[in-house]
Amino acid sequence: MNMSQKPQETALSRCPGCEEPLEPGDLFCGACGYDLSAVPEPPQDRPTIAIATPAGEPPPGAASGPAPEAVEPAPWQAPGSTPGAERSVPPGTRVDGPGASGDFELAAPAAAGAAPDPRTSPDPALTPSAGTKVCVACRAGRVDNDGYCENCGHAQPRERDHMEQELESVAAVSDRGLRHHRNEDAFAVSTTALPDGSPAVVAIVCDGVSSASRPDEASAAAAHAANEALLESLPRGTHPQQAMHEAIVAAAESVNRLAQDPGQAQEHDPHRHQNAPACTLVGAIMASGLLVVGWVGDSRVYWVPEDRSTAPARLTEDDSWAAQMVAAGLMNEAEAYADERAHAITGWLGADAYELEPHTASFKPDRPGLVVVCTDGLWNYAESAAEMAAAVPEDAYERPLHGAQVLVGHALDGGGHDNVTVALLPFAVPPRGAGSA
Repeated sequence: MNMSQKPQETALSRCPGCEEPLEPGDLFCGACGYDLSAVPEPPQDRPTIAIATPAGEPPPGAASGPAPEAVEPAPWQAPGSTPGAERSVPPGTRVDGPGASGDFELAAPAAAGAAPDPRTSPDPALTPSAGTKVCVACRAGRVDNDGYCENCGHAQPRERDHMEQELESVAAVSDRGLRHHRNEDAFAVSTTALPDGSPAVVAIVCDGVSSASRPDEASAAAAHAANEALLESLPRGTHPQQAMHEAIVAAAESVNRLAQDPGQAQEHDPHRHQNAPACTLVGAIMASGLLVVGWVGDSRVYWVPEDRSTAPARLTEDDSWAAQMVAAGLMNEAEAYADERAHAITGWLGADAYELEPHTASFKPDRPGLVVVCTDGLWNYAESAAEMAAAVPEDAYERPLHGAQVLVGHALDGGGHDNVTVALLPFAVPPRGAGSA
């Protein structure tokens, strides 16, 4: 094969913008959107020409002696353009030079009349205004609705792939996991005050139903709506258990509205489904010495006492096929959860739900402990209360964010086959409450 006939796969094997592998004939990088038509076609029959050091003072550390004669690099020319029609080297092109080490250093400021590098001198029309999301790559361009920088074309990381939040008395972590293409979980944590001035702490965790359309939007809408409902009702003096019931109803209505809203263009969503958006919800409220939980679906709440010598407990019952089999006495728990139908849910939030049945329960702990609110992405790897307690680090009561991070890591180490979300609420009991009923 003649050199002129050899494919250019080696020379163009990686994107100049993000170093991702390319396929022959690609016009754009599939990872970052880089316009490959702006990349010069590499010479097919010439070796690489090193750019000589300009005449004058040698660089620091260089050997003494006469400076080599400067070499004027050949002007870059677009493939197929007329010979002699000169253009400056396209932005983002990297050039090897003597003494180069590791990462390539930025070139000196361009001479007058030279085309500016868009990463350092963006088009003023593309410069983001204050408060606008800025590209993580060039730190200069706006990010469009598709998640790409309008200045350099770099794809932006999705914010929901990994989320963490910590307040004074609650912390939550959510992660995409190792096998899903996106994070379809969502959470909301907050604090407010009751009419008597005492604090109330809230944690809501939602898990999008993957077989439904736009599950990520459903979980986000439900978590936000439930949290806002609680922040409105608790300061009014609504009993926490009633407030939780109303919050679940508000979350359901929010998800129902998504079925009437087309959202993103479905023909552009490769993971689209035709049924209504749906999710599960579980939440916890700590207020006035009470622990109130509420749920629809198969996300769970566990109680892990600070004193590990006392028994932990699971505070919720799944809306699932397995739970129904156990409740009906048709299978024991081990048999039911070993069945491939175990995680088929029988209750969820969404326009196509059979009938909304919010579950709520109120507890009055007589000792301090940790409330674990999580999706099945975690409890699949710590199903029983004892297994969950064993996975919770000893210092999680004092360091809830660290504890949540460890629990997410436990799920990822176990395989991370699902999105993982967990919120931890340390429940404190005043000394005078010890031993109370």
